[in-house]
Amino acid sequence: MNVQALLQALREIVGEPWLLADAESVAPYECDALFHLQQLPLAVVLPADEQQVAALVALCVRERVPLVPRGAGTSLSGGATPVAGGIVMALNRLKRLSIDAFSRQALAQPGVRNIVVSQQAAGAGLFFAPDPSSQVASTIGGNIAENAGGVHCVKYGLTVHNLLGLRMVSGEGEVLALGEGSLDQPGLDLLALACGSEGLLGLVTEARLRLLPSPRAVRVLLGFFPRIEASCDAVSRIIAEGIVPAGLEIMDQASLQAAHRFSPALGLREDAAAALLCELDGEPDDIDDATRRIRSIFQSLAVMELRQADDPAQRAQLWAARKNVLPALLRSASDLYVADCTVPRRALSRVLTRVLHLSAQHGIAVAQSFHAGDGNLHPVLFYDSAVAGEEERALRLADTILQMVLAEGGTVSGEHGIGSEKLHGMCWQFSADELELFARLRAAFDPHGLLNPGKAIPTLHRCAEFGGMHVARDAMPFPELPRF
Repeated sequence: MNVQALLQALREIVGEPWLLADAESVAPYECDALFHLQQLPLAVVLPADEQQVAALVALCVRERVPLVPRGAGTSLSGGATPVAGGIVMALNRLKRLSIDAFSRQALAQPGVRNIVVSQQAAGAGLFFAPDPSSQVASTIGGNIAENAGGVHCVKYGLTVHNLLGLRMVSGEGEVLALGEGSLDQPGLDLLALACGSEGLLGLVTEARLRLLPSPRAVRVLLGFFPRIEASCDAVSRIIAEGIVPAGLEIMDQASLQAAHRFSPALGLREDAAAALLCELDGEPDDIDDATRRIRSIFQSLAVMELRQADDPAQRAQLWAARKNVLPALLRSASDLYVADCTVPRRALSRVLTRVLHLSAQHGIAVAQSFHAGDGNLHPVLFYDSAVAGEEERALRLADTILQMVLAEGGTVSGEHGIGSEKLHGMCWQFSADELELFARLRAAFDPHGLLNPGKAIPTLHRCAEFGGMHVARDAMPFPELPRF
């Protein structure tokens, strides 16, 4: 089938208005929030329902055309970057949402925005726990694809812990129903396998979400510390005390200074080496008890200042300190790179200090503002791509940070996913046998490898190209692969 015939076949499935094929119309889909990677797709289709999704997948399988799913395009790992000659399927039109307050569940199509679920559930005294920073824009389909977390995942878990069932179209165009709306399922847990699969196993058309009762009370504490190590020690000691905060976020001095310049009215302490934001929720008496113990921990670590907020407006102001960091950095830097990764909490202090040393060695400024409760780091690297060699130096620093994180028992991605950005990190973290297993699992759902190709799971050949696990080793178990 030639290109024009393919476009006509796509048009017949979705209708004339919902096929985009000219260069100007497809240009907004050339990348996701990882702007470094750009590629125009052959076309963009916007299906209206599950039947159209299945028909589109079947067509792409028959014609062997790559298919990249897309939600709001907020992915920071290149997960929604188009493939040359391929089709982008934007699922934004599938945005039906219903709330079942009695069973504390929501039935959401993939185009529903994350924040809308909690907004619609609020009238019943319920909320949806996963709350990525992009929740105003990011969609439920994308949240499932990346297994999104957010600031409250330390207490309430990731998307996978709040997902009860889903319907998806496999790489052969077959509609699958995984999970049945209860917490325990017979057989293998394919629901958890699908969550975080980055569109490689299938395209989500509907999700059953778990809703939680809104807490009776919420309190936010913001402590400023003279040493970044003290803020990390506070995190470990809070958890060791048996306190489980709803959120624990650390901002280093560079982040505080940037946020203060962005919004001076917040009155952030620029002289502090770090700040720790702690949110507590639940019963008022329990919050008061936890607050007393946390105050004692902070004071033992020479806290410079401790602020407390109980009413919604005051809490929002303290949270603004954290949420303004990235906008502030975007305003002040020519280019940014976010090196999402995760380390065990015990290693936080050591890793943060080491990142500062590496920053100085590479001549690349770094700001660190991250989810400390689960060790999910977000070193933000500043560079200017207009300066010769600076982008390369920044990317070398990012790789050095990832390798250090792996040496500490961490992982190359915490919540942004692998996409096409972290393929070389997968080569460092996993063995050839493990990657082969991932590939076989994928093939069970998408035997032709047409769904989001080139993402999340590197081939052994690709690892060799990256100079990964098969390269520069004494033993060469795959001698047929090219070496540098």
